[in-house]
Amino acid sequence: MSKVRNAEELLARYASGERDFTGASLISADLIGADLRAVNMRNANLMFANLSGANLSEANLGGADLNATKLISANLRGANLWEANLIGADLSFADLTEANLSGAFLWEAKLKNARLCQADLSEAKMMGADWMGADLAGATLPDGTQHH
Repeated sequence: MSKVRNAEELLARYASGERDFTGASLISADLIGADLRAVNMRNANLMFANLSGANLSEANLGGADLNATKLISANLRGANLWEANLIGADLSFADLTEANLSGAFLWEAKLKNARLCQADLSEAKMMGADWMGADLAGATLPDGTQHH
């Protein structure tokens, strides 16, 4: 697999059937509304990218750097964000139902009105995160308890 040079190349290669973009570097990429279902972007660098409204359901973003990334209203249902860096990320109105956020770094992240039903937040680091209006029904919290 060769490296991805920009968002346009990623989208073209995804459209042609490629799904593995492990370790891709797309700092500040504009991927608003992109359909990237089940993409593998494990350990990718997406700092400052705009993925607002993107469909990343079932995506593997484990260990990805999503520092200050915009994921407003993104579909992250069932996504793997294990140990992802989401420091300062904006996940307002995002759907994180059944997402794996175990060990994720959510310091100062915005999760206003996000849907985190059945999400795994075990061992997540969440200092300063904004959870106003977030739906945490059935989510596993950092201390291992289940939210009711």
